[in-house]
Amino acid sequence: MNEHPTRAAAVPPTPAARPRIEVPAETLQDSGEPNLRSRIAGYVSLTKPRIVELLLITTVPAMLVAARQEFDGLPSLAAVVATIVGGALAAGSANAINCYIDRDIDQLMRRTSRRPLAKQEIPPKNALIFGLVIGAIAVAGMWAVVGPLAAALTFGAIVYYDVVYTIWLKRTTPYNTVWGGACGAAPVLIGWAAVTGHMSWMAWVLFAVVFLWQPPHFYALAMKFKDDYAAAGIPMLPAVAPAKRVAVESVVYGWLTLAVSVIPFWLGSTWLYLVVAVIAGGLFVLEAHKLLGRVNRGEDPRPMRLFHWSTSYLTLLFLTLAIDSFIM
Repeated sequence: MNEHPTRAAAVPPTPAARPRIEVPAETLQDSGEPNLRSRIAGYVSLTKPRIVELLLITTVPAMLVAARQEFDGLPSLAAVVATIVGGALAAGSANAINCYIDRDIDQLMRRTSRRPLAKQEIPPKNALIFGLVIGAIAVAGMWAVVGPLAAALTFGAIVYYDVVYTIWLKRTTPYNTVWGGACGAAPVLIGWAAVTGHMSWMAWVLFAVVFLWQPPHFYALAMKFKDDYAAAGIPMLPAVAPAKRVAVESVVYGWLTLAVSVIPFWLGSTWLYLVVAVIAGGLFVLEAHKLLGRVNRGEDPRPMRLFHWSTSYLTLLFLTLAIDSFIM
């Protein structure tokens, strides 16, 4: 699964070889100084709030399951608040630093050309300082309230996302989405560590579910915007490999996600979780197969159907896990 695309699939040129896509004049900031509200909105935009929300969806249920299995109770309110706030700040930090690193290619992709740094609304130095500061606050707060393991995992997730994924994997390998998935699945481990101070088999299984779920989720998005990635010279798999290969891998990862998602039943979850995991996971796999079928027939693959359902699937699965923790 981790082999590179065939040589017949040409890797697009590097960003330096492509002209910058000019942002329409009306989208640029006014000649006057931006007001306080627009400045705040710009910094909030750097944190990519929608991604932060998705990360937190997996964190809180993991904390509930950890507390139920370890203490037969609920996590402390202080731990939950600190982990939610710290996790949001940490994710926002990683995303802001990502925007700083990727400001060159963000100007080359229409999907990202409206980001604050691409539009030159915020000085790059300020964005970097902002990201570093809220990241430091997140790690320090986690250390003070929920302990060193959760803080170390939080710090590691930020570094992995910005250094390993953004600087290295994203620009060098079509499997950036696969290996970059480790930081996207880290909130599960962080939430578990915040409650227990250690790891367990259940924590690693939930980590694996999110890790395996990410390739079909992000492959679908990359299929939709493959021309953007090609223009920026980013070797996302859909930009450098045939659509059939991307669809086949989405099916494979979908089945792997379904297989791993039922394991919690044998680690203490109830029949409610198992039923939802099988049904929701089956629909997730079915949508991946539909994508493959449309590709095989030469039709519009409509990848955003898989993208949106994958988000609903993960939300439903972890919501059920949270409910399940009260009845296990």
